[in-house]
Amino acid sequence: MIPPHRVSRSPIWFCGLKDEVTSISTPRTTNIGSRPYGTFDVQLTPHRIKNSKQAEPCSPWLSRTLGRIVSIEFDEAGLRTKPLAYVLDDNLKVRELVSRMLAKCGFIPREFGDMTACTRQIKDTCPGGRPNVIVLDLALGQSDAVDVIRQLEKLKFAGKVLLISGTDEATLDKVQQIGVSHGLAMLPYLKKPFRIDDLRTSLNASAETRIHTPKAVTETPKASLEQALLNGWLELWYQPKIELKALAVCGAEALIRGRHPKFGIMLPANFMPPAGAPIFTPLSKFVMKQAVADWKQYFSDLTSPLKLAVNIPLSVIVGPGFIELVRSSLPNDPNFPGLIIEAREGEIVDDLEVAREVITQLNLYNISLAVDDFGSAYSCFSRLRELSVVELKIDGGFVQNCASDASKQTLCRCIIDLAHRFGASTCAEGLENPEDLRTLIDIGCDRAQGFLFAQPQTAHSLRATLVGEAIRQSSRASACDPQQGTSAITTR
Repeated sequence: MIPPHRVSRSPIWFCGLKDEVTSISTPRTTNIGSRPYGTFDVQLTPHRIKNSKQAEPCSPWLSRTLGRIVSIEFDEAGLRTKPLAYVLDDNLKVRELVSRMLAKCGFIPREFGDMTACTRQIKDTCPGGRPNVIVLDLALGQSDAVDVIRQLEKLKFAGKVLLISGTDEATLDKVQQIGVSHGLAMLPYLKKPFRIDDLRTSLNASAETRIHTPKAVTETPKASLEQALLNGWLELWYQPKIELKALAVCGAEALIRGRHPKFGIMLPANFMPPAGAPIFTPLSKFVMKQAVADWKQYFSDLTSPLKLAVNIPLSVIVGPGFIELVRSSLPNDPNFPGLIIEAREGEIVDDLEVAREVITQLNLYNISLAVDDFGSAYSCFSRLRELSVVELKIDGGFVQNCASDASKQTLCRCIIDLAHRFGASTCAEGLENPEDLRTLIDIGCDRAQGFLFAQPQTAHSLRATLVGEAIRQSSRASACDPQQGTSAITTR
């Protein structure tokens, strides 16, 4: 057994990283615990540090593993005192310039001209000795940044990546998102040329990364739709639709939920069959009747009665008995604002000729048609116009991140302009962040719904929210004008 070596305080000993490839060991390996730049194993080697605390040339086996090591600073315990940065660029002058800038920012720079040398260096180094940051150019001669990103994912690289390039920002955005999708921590990219202040700002910024949320191990609730209908487990929840000009509630979409005696509230994914199943006919009958009943009970006394939207498959709308169902369901109330039936774009396009007569007939009963998930089926709106469509609901996939994604913003703008040109309004689905809201307002979207405003809720809960807001508005108005009453309940 080799006796343990003692770490000397004076003179200071160089601590080399453990060689995981060759498995060549020196007299002792010591785990030194957690430090600001990670946890790693160190080995003592018989190479002293100069008084300036710069490493002398390493032993041959360490040189093969780590390559040339220069100007690496250590504290008296043998730990690196500065973060390490790799610069990967095929242009020598750019590498040297970026390295000088990194050194002024407090980093230890190392330069690489190609992907192979850089990734091999990372592979042959234990996790604690890997770089904290990789500054990565998009074009690398025989490879590119996307190749490097894939390799870093395979190597389980835990540091941060900073893209630099003279190319357009749209390409940088796309490569940035590729890095995020591969689980890397991506710093805000820099467009060449950049200044040292820009570099310092980017290095100090928060990295964009994909958060992996572990799934709880629970019993998956499952039930059949037939069982839910038979036992009366189904109910409608409502997600408010917001008029963007006034930022006021103007309607609500009815969404199906199940209340299971064992599992509690169940989402449609837990009990809904595939599209086209015969059970959708009795389900649609339930939705129509329940939506009208909820309107009578909860929303009929509002100053501006809430207009509800229901989702009905087109196969049910054009099927036998639907018009009779509508006649028997609608309330005999002059304040009833009518209903909006939402049907998916793909279904409407497939059965356009059949749908025209039935939709026209529904218009006679103050029931209008909205196209759900518009944009997902790439249909021709000029054909949908034949059905007197009153609203296009922009697919949530286009709405999310439309503020930062130029292509999504362009698609949303085109849909909005097209709808307005043919006399229809637009409603953005799946709105979740304020930046997208501001963009939608700027490009002229009429309405929106999503978690940014409210999650789906019971009719009772929605009414309580609307009444509470109306009372607050009335109280504020009364404070300004004592002659104004406080009894009005309004959704606007």
